[in-house]
Amino acid sequence: MKEIRISDFGNIGLGSIEDNEAKTGCTVIYFKDKAMCGVDISGGGPASRETPLCSNLTADNPLDAICLSGGSAYGLACSDGIMKCLESHNIGYNTGNALVPLVCQSCIYDLGYGSSLVRPDSDMGYRACLKALEMVDEREGNVGAGCGASVGKALGMACASKSGLGIYAIDVDGLKIGAIVVVNALGDIFDPATGKKIAGLKDHKRERFIDINEVFIKMLNKPKDLFNANTTIGCIITNAKFDKAKLNKIAQMTRNAYARCIDPVGTMADGDSIYAASVGSVEADVNLVGTLSAKVMEKAIIRAVEAAKISDEEFLRYV
Repeated sequence: MKEIRISDFGNIGLGSIEDNEAKTGCTVIYFKDKAMCGVDISGGGPASRETPLCSNLTADNPLDAICLSGGSAYGLACSDGIMKCLESHNIGYNTGNALVPLVCQSCIYDLGYGSSLVRPDSDMGYRACLKALEMVDEREGNVGAGCGASVGKALGMACASKSGLGIYAIDVDGLKIGAIVVVNALGDIFDPATGKKIAGLKDHKRERFIDINEVFIKMLNKPKDLFNANTTIGCIITNAKFDKAKLNKIAQMTRNAYARCIDPVGTMADGDSIYAASVGSVEADVNLVGTLSAKVMEKAIIRAVEAAKISDEEFLRYV
């Protein structure tokens, strides 16, 4: 098993556009040969678009692209621009009367960091898609949908930590698995290899990490609005050939990475979602791919945090 670049897949494009002043953005994953996809939604407050396309109960139409964005539900406007961009390049499902690009999208809530009045829109989606058609943007950290991501928000943004977008991929004897994730959790982030907390809830002086579970226990009889300001969203990409049913299982198994790295996770104040996309024809066992996908996602989550680190002074400027 060796680490590879996400560009080594060869048949995907990746484009990130961000507004560094407003601290928001979007990331488009373009499938050059289309992709069968599944999805797992474990959080209680998702902002998403067209996810029924990933259900094995719907028609077997492959997707053209997946968008990860900021802006909460407002950010779903990105898909309008992505569809326009794909249509202008003659990409989409041919209905006989028009091409209809098939695009799924999930959003994080980043309105509490930077400007709450500036959200990813159709224009940003168009530009990110155009970039994805032309290249594989392998930047990580405070870019694209990760520009406004943060973690450890049980006591509000003043006690939170910066997070961002992470990418990681492997090759196992020709089987390729990659993960792209935007980490924007209510909870704390841990490195499962060491058990060490690497980002999350800090005390009011921002001098040390504090245990979010202890904070929750103190809230037990004092209901507190945790505000749906969270959501970790990601996508697994593999060159193994699977139908939607198996891809939904792979997405579900990948959720183990969230459980190992994020505590708490999947709460009603999160909208945690994971897509799984098949972009190749390699024969592989679904259990192996699901297990490896969780390992790859773990690495991507850690990279998202490490690549996004900034000083406390810089972080607090946008809270």
